[in-house]
Amino acid sequence: MTIPIGPEGLHDNSELPPLTMFGPDFPFAYDDYVKNPAGIGSVPPEAYGTRVAVIGGGLSGTLIARELLRMGLRPVLYEADQIGGRMRSVEFEGHPGVTAEMGSMRFPPSSTTLFHYLDEMGLSTTPFPNPLADATSSTVVDLKGDKHFARTIDDLPDIYREVADAWARTLDEHAEAKALTDAIRKRDVPAIKAIWGDLVKRYDDVTFYGFLCQSDAFARFALREIFGQVGFGTGGWDTDFPNSILEILRVTCTAADDHHQGIDGGSQQLPVRLWSTPVEGAAHWPAGTSVQSLHDGGVPRPRVMDLRRTHPDNFTVTDKSGRIDTFPSVVFTGQGWMLLNTIRSDERLIPIDHWTAIERTHYMGSSKVFVLVDRPFWKDIDPETGREVMSMTLTDRMNRGTYLLDFGDDKPGLICLSYTWADDSLKLLPLDATERMDLMLKSLAEIYPNVDIRSHVIASPVTLSWETERDFMGAFKANLPGHYRYQQRLYGHFMQDRLPPEFRGFFMAGDDVSWTAGWAEGAVQTALNAVWGVMNHFGGRTPEGNPGPGDVYDDIAPIELEP
Repeated sequence: MTIPIGPEGLHDNSELPPLTMFGPDFPFAYDDYVKNPAGIGSVPPEAYGTRVAVIGGGLSGTLIARELLRMGLRPVLYEADQIGGRMRSVEFEGHPGVTAEMGSMRFPPSSTTLFHYLDEMGLSTTPFPNPLADATSSTVVDLKGDKHFARTIDDLPDIYREVADAWARTLDEHAEAKALTDAIRKRDVPAIKAIWGDLVKRYDDVTFYGFLCQSDAFARFALREIFGQVGFGTGGWDTDFPNSILEILRVTCTAADDHHQGIDGGSQQLPVRLWSTPVEGAAHWPAGTSVQSLHDGGVPRPRVMDLRRTHPDNFTVTDKSGRIDTFPSVVFTGQGWMLLNTIRSDERLIPIDHWTAIERTHYMGSSKVFVLVDRPFWKDIDPETGREVMSMTLTDRMNRGTYLLDFGDDKPGLICLSYTWADDSLKLLPLDATERMDLMLKSLAEIYPNVDIRSHVIASPVTLSWETERDFMGAFKANLPGHYRYQQRLYGHFMQDRLPPEFRGFFMAGDDVSWTAGWAEGAVQTALNAVWGVMNHFGGRTPEGNPGPGDVYDDIAPIELEP
């Protein structure tokens, strides 16, 4: 990690279980649930073959479709662009195995449910070269024109250790970080609920920056500024300063920003394989049936244009081809804002309070710029300094974070010239890929004046800004202060026995419905919630001894704040 200042660095954890994304809002063991040999549930035989529309072919949508098929239902997948969603891996012609991850690119081992499906789909991972990570040979921190080369945190000036200590103190003194992470490790649900419930009440209306300012440890602005630029785990977090501190605490207390892995061959393989790999042992369907094989021509249906309720309890979907079809249930897995603008949506899909929650959703923008180079030249040693000529770079310049991806000495290398969020991403919107590359190379030339990066570039740059993508309009959700109640409504929507009958049958899933937006584990967990909801809607049940999230929801439900 950049600076060992999250909960992992607060105390010796050698004798405790591993830290996972178990809660804290809804501490349900999704990883144990999907691993149970009895399965995650079934529907009655009279429901076999019933069609369910699944809108969105990202990680959540393809996982839902696969699990519904396993139960004997017939998923009908709609996808506006390509299977994968924000798991989008761009290949370079003539260079197999080298992929630019335009969306999801690094995954914490604490995402144990996600890793279950990675294993099931036969995918392997490799440590991701985050700043100062073990997989990163060296890191350069460049702030205000002052450059520091480091292999470990100890190579940086003392003020960086002061920042690290300030964050550790703030977490422990103001957020009970040690007690909370220990409870999550032990899966001590009562302790998690007690500690986290108190934090929610105290901090729902507090920004990340406000949380820092209330701490004596961060009394000096200089420390807050450096922390914002360098941060922890994946780099600077100042673009998150306006967001709710609860969003940040969820990341730190579940190790979501630590020890990241990249998926070998590209993250898009996971949703593609969930879509295309046969589901062995599925109810009702013959051996060899995959979600893809249930679709005409092996392709999903196109973009959804219109979505409405129809008599008596059905949903009618119109797609871009003009095809109109009707289903007894629908699962929507796209970004929530699509229901407000790019899809003509019946207001009767969900209760008004849920529409309000969607309207108040805050999405973070994000941009990446990649270039393919002839070889991993950054490993060359400068004869004057004895160091690598270029390093993973954190800076306050336009590129903010530059990552070096090595596929072998005899293969082309890949440089993520820039990975930016929020306002830093907005600054790039008027520029095309080449202009963005030129801008980033100019910044890097100030840091590495003797390195001619451009001479190694062998393909046109690729770039993407998620906030301009019609089907996303943002990279991931980040709740603002006061948004906890909205999040609770969206997350608990799959529990439809408490909704009026006229609002049942339509389910929402995806990472922006989860408590951990921006992390694939959130997409997986809400997918499993939706699968449970559809199963329950059709009269199904979970096997004895393996209760699902809906079976135990009332016992461990997220805390309710006063209206």
